This record gives sequence, C-alpha cells and structure tokens, in this order.
Amino acid sequence: MDTQNLSAPPCARPLNPRGVTHINVPHTTRFTVVGNHLAQHRQLSLTAIGLALHIQSLPDEARVDIKTLADRFAEGETRIAAALRELKAHGYLAQVRKRLPNGRVVTHTVSYNRPQDQHPEYVPVPAAPKAPPRPAADAVPPPPPPAPEPRPTTAAPPSSSPASKPPLPEPHTPDPELQRAATALLATLHHDDPRFLLAERDVRRLAPAVAAWLERGARPAAVRHSLTSNLPHAPLRHPAALLAHRLTEFLPAAAPPAPPPGSKPVPPPPMANCDGCDRGFRTWEHRNPRCRDCREAGLGTRGSGS
Repeated sequence: MDTQNLSAPPCARPLNPRGVTHINVPHTTRFTVVGNHLAQHRQLSLTAIGLALHIQSLPDEARVDIKTLADRFAEGETRIAAALRELKAHGYLAQVRKRLPNGRVVTHTVSYNRPQDQHPEYVPVPAAPKAPPRPAADAVPPPPPPAPEPRPTTAAPPSSSPASKPPLPEPHTPDPELQRAATALLATLHHDDPRFLLAERDVRRLAPAVAAWLERGARPAAVRHSLTSNLPHAPLRHPAALLAHRLTEFLPAAAPPAPPPGSKPVPPPPMANCDGCDRGFRTWEHRNPRCRDCREAGLGTRGSGS
C-alpha cells in the first residue's frame, strides 16, 4: 500500500474546461470591496473600470488628477481623461466645490462605490449673488434713455443664394411627340437600373427636361447612357433628384441653326502640304503653311535651317 501524500489538498476541486474557475482566498488586510455593478458594467470601458477600482482603493485626500494618474499608469493622459469622463457620466465620480472654514471654495473629487449613494456634505456650494449697490439718498436718478427712432422699412431684395437649385431645362417649342418620347424614356429607365423605378409625378416633372435634350438632337440611347452611367453602387436615396441634377448639369449644347433654304454650303479649306513635315492638311494659308504640330514645336520651313 502506497504512503499517503500529506501535502495534497484534502478535496481537489475539478476545473471547468469551458470557463473560468475561481480559487477564492479570504482577505484579512489590504483589500477593497467592489460591487459587481462596477466590475461587470456594460457601458464602462475596461480602462474606466480599472481606474475606478484603483481610485476606490486609495486613502482619503489622495491625489487623483489626470497628471498624477498618468504618472502612475502607462495609458497616458488622453485615455485617463476619457476614463474619468466615463466615471463622471455614470455617477462613480463627481467634481464638487467645498467651502473651507476660512471661506475659500475649492474643487474636490468624490468617489462613490455605489453611484446612488450621494453624501449631503459634498453638495456643491452655490456662489452668493452680489447685491446691487444702493443709490445715495441725495442722488438724482438718471433720465431714461431716449427711444430709438423708427427706421423706414424697405422691402428686402430677393435672395440670390448660390446654393439655390437651377431650374430644369425645358424645350423651346412644345412638341407632343418629344413629350411622349421623353415620358416613355423615363418610365422605362428601370429596365437599365432597377433603382430608377420612378413615381408618376417624378416622370411628369422630369419629362420636359428630357424633351429639351431630344430637341437639341440627343438620341434616346445617348440620354439613357448619360442618366444611368457611372452610378454609385450604394442604394440611391433620391433617384429623381439625381436625374434632375444630371439633366440640368449635363444638358448638351444646342445644335447650330440650319442654313436658310437655297444657300450654298461653305467649302472646306483646300489641301496643302506642311513645310515642316510634308504632312497634308487643310488650311487657308498658302505661303509656308505649317500644321498644328509643327507650329507648336516651333519648326520652320524645310531647308530654312531653323
């Protein structure tokens, strides 16, 4: 039979493989009682909980300002200041004013081991209001100030704020065919992008702007491309507002007016060979013609040596 090991504990406690096992030894000196409402606080950060535990373990009149705590711990003044603000917001710390026997008012830090335990002796002392000076018995009261003269009211000029939205473009000449084509284009934009399923009132509001594009010679396919290309991948909160912005900002230039009937078309410039690179191009210049590339490069005529 083996010899009994007297150093083993009389009853070994099994360890929990899935969680923590507490081995609690009663403290008789140098300990601080902390409630679970602080140790397991849901809103406080770990830095704030640890700082509250440290402050509660300190004796009275110990310094707990930011600089002293930053010298004691490695978190730095920024994190310690944020932790102190958390403790003040949840009622574990308070900055109150206390009047000393000599009449001086000083700021004092109070630490609460329970937020609701408020001590009446640390209630902030309000500053006594100063009484207004009494006038002398023979003093003559000053006359009342004169009433301001009424200023003539003028109509305010209309505000010309740069943030005001420009109006939507409209066709110069109403055309029912263009209006129907614009309405059909807007009503079927969701075929290209499902986010452009417009309401009926938005289609009626935007149709004149699309008709202005069609009046200027833009093809329906080009209008669709301008309205639905290069869109963000995020959901569109206001698709009609996006279309209104593009219809206004990307409005194409108006086509030049057609020549009057019976007028002859202007012939293009004749062909000429560049004196710098011998490239053929059209120009009205007949003496030493040079193309644009040679003019920008500063080349002279052939055989000039420049």
